[in-house]
Amino acid sequence: MTTLQAIAFGLVQGLGEFLPISSSAHLVLLPWAAGWNDPGLAVDVALHVGTLVALLVYFRSDLLRLGRALLASVSERRIGDDPDRKLAWLVAIGSVPGALVGAALEHKAEDAFRSPPLIAATLITLGLVLYLVDRAAKRTRALGSLTLRDALLVGCAQATAIVPGISRSGSTITMARLLGFDREAAARFSFLLAIPITTGAALLKLVVKHRQFSEAGGVSAPVLLAVVVAGISGYFAIAVLLRFVRTSSYMPFAIYRFLVGGGVLALYLSRG
Repeated sequence: MTTLQAIAFGLVQGLGEFLPISSSAHLVLLPWAAGWNDPGLAVDVALHVGTLVALLVYFRSDLLRLGRALLASVSERRIGDDPDRKLAWLVAIGSVPGALVGAALEHKAEDAFRSPPLIAATLITLGLVLYLVDRAAKRTRALGSLTLRDALLVGCAQATAIVPGISRSGSTITMARLLGFDREAAARFSFLLAIPITTGAALLKLVVKHRQFSEAGGVSAPVLLAVVVAGISGYFAIAVLLRFVRTSSYMPFAIYRFLVGGGVLALYLSRG
C-alpha cells in the first residue's frame, strides 16, 4: 500500500464511519473504482482502531462519566433515577443486536455483499429513507427520554449496517429520528452506540485473525499513517456533524448518497 492509498483509505474510513454515508461501501468502492488492490486485513483493523481512537478522544468526558455510573449501578445493584446510569445501560443493551449479527454474519458479509450494484442500491435506498424520515419526523425528544425499546430498535438498525451501503451511523440516526429524537440527540446516541461495536470489531479481528494479521504485514508505516488519518478525520467528522445538525437537516448527506449511488451504477454499466 502506497502513502497515497493509506491517506485515501484513512479519509474514507474516518469521514464515512461517522457521517451517514457508509464507510464500508466506500472502502469497497474505492479500490474497485481506482483499480487498486484490496487493502487487506491489516488495513481493515487499523482503520477501525483509528476511528475508535477518534470516538474515545471526542467522548472522553462522557465515557468517564458513564463508566463510573455503570460501575456504581453494578456495585449497588440499582439504576434508580440517575440519568447517567440509565444511559450507560441503554448503550450497552443497544449494542447487543449489532454484536450478535456481526459475530454470526461477518464472514459471509465480507463476500456476499460486496457487489457494486448492490452497494449502489443500498446507498440510494437508505439515502431516500433518511431524507423522508428526517423531513417528517418530530423534533421534540432529547437523549434523556431514551427508553429500553428505543435502544433496542436503534441497536437493531445498527445491525443492518453489516451490509455495505446501509451505513451504521445512517441507519441508527434514521431510526432515532423515526422515534422522534431531535437531530443532535440522534447523532449523539449513534456515536455512543458506535463505541462498543467498534471496540468489539477491532478486538475480534485482532484475536481471531491475529495470524493473518501478522502475515499481512502487521503494523507498517502506511498502516500507521492510515490509523492517524482515520483518527483525525473521524474526530473532525464527529465534531462537524454534531455542530451541523443543530441548525440543518440531513438532506446534504441524502443527496450525496444519491450521487455516489448513481455514479457507481453508471461506472458499473460503462465497464460492461
